[in-house]
Amino acid sequence: MLFESPTTPAAPDALEPDDDPGRLLARLIAINSVNPDLVPGGAGETEIADFCGAWLGARGFEVHRLEKRPGRPSLVAIARGTGGGRSLMLNGHLDTVGAADYDGDPFDPQIRDGKMFGRGAFDMKGGLAAMMVAAVRAARGPLPGDVMLACVADEEHGSSGTEEVLEFVIADGAIVTEPSQLEVTLAHKGFVWFEVEIEGRAAHGSRPELGIDAIAKAGHFLVALEELGQRLMAGPAHPLLGTGTVHASVIQGGEEASTYPAHCRITLERRTVPGESSDRVERELTAMLDRLAATVPDFRYRLTRGLHREPFEADPEAPVVRTLVRHAERILGHPPVIRAESYWTDCALLDRAGIPCLLFGVDGAGAHAATEYVDLASLDRLTDILTSTIADFCS
Repeated sequence: MLFESPTTPAAPDALEPDDDPGRLLARLIAINSVNPDLVPGGAGETEIADFCGAWLGARGFEVHRLEKRPGRPSLVAIARGTGGGRSLMLNGHLDTVGAADYDGDPFDPQIRDGKMFGRGAFDMKGGLAAMMVAAVRAARGPLPGDVMLACVADEEHGSSGTEEVLEFVIADGAIVTEPSQLEVTLAHKGFVWFEVEIEGRAAHGSRPELGIDAIAKAGHFLVALEELGQRLMAGPAHPLLGTGTVHASVIQGGEEASTYPAHCRITLERRTVPGESSDRVERELTAMLDRLAATVPDFRYRLTRGLHREPFEADPEAPVVRTLVRHAERILGHPPVIRAESYWTDCALLDRAGIPCLLFGVDGAGAHAATEYVDLASLDRLTDILTSTIADFCS
């Protein structure tokens, strides 16, 4: 823990008579927090960070606001322990994807058949509400160890919020409350994006002896890329995640019908599993492209690495994992499913920072979809499991 001087914002409407996760979730859904990096003009996290800071400050938490990027705040809220216990961080993101195509009013929470609907209900304001209420309940102990809530910006785009938090905060364990159907997620894939620019030579269509068709040359690369994907899927598999994958995402090239294209740019994504790094992927692609350059006449290329995030794999014997699994089994009435997830999460950043962690969250559906909901019974169970886990781990 590196913070020393807390700030504690407060607002009158943060003082609710009870700390019910469903009620809190409804208030969070009603706040537009669409990520402006995904949707130009999106509301961003300022209003929801203000609300969460006031809500937690009114309940005795130290609230620290981090805002390296103006208008994109994250919060670290701390209930300090009495000393001698382990510290636990609960991590959840404030931002959502866009809502323009949502079926109905995305910011008007509706309850039907035991489900609450609204943008972010599942991904991941349900987890955010559960971790906030659980932390408040557990911290009434009091506890020997510190309880920390990282309410972060920008997870849906670049994860700048968690990266900023990790410049200031360390912990003995962490739980990311992304939705997981109340199943314990101990691994997920990483990814790396590349741009491959195939170089040709522009010429009028009537002068084929002068032109080199960059798009036609790119066809050789696309065939090789498909073959690479097939080899990956036939190769050694991770026990929870399977194999890595690769696909072409975007292709751009050509100017007009009567001109040989001088350039063709292909964006590709390589999904990685533990044991595969972005450096390894770059070597893999470079070797493939070099073979084409050696065998295909006039094949020239440039390879550029873009955004890359490493895969994640938890130690199943880590104290934070064992503690949560034990309380999940008690409250669910059966051992929780242990699984992996195909998408990337902030767990990888926490793990890289040396914080043992796992992912565990609500049941529901509709992440990034036209209809999104959380199962309210799972929200209550998640809150109970987190409350017990915090109290046990921090003692």
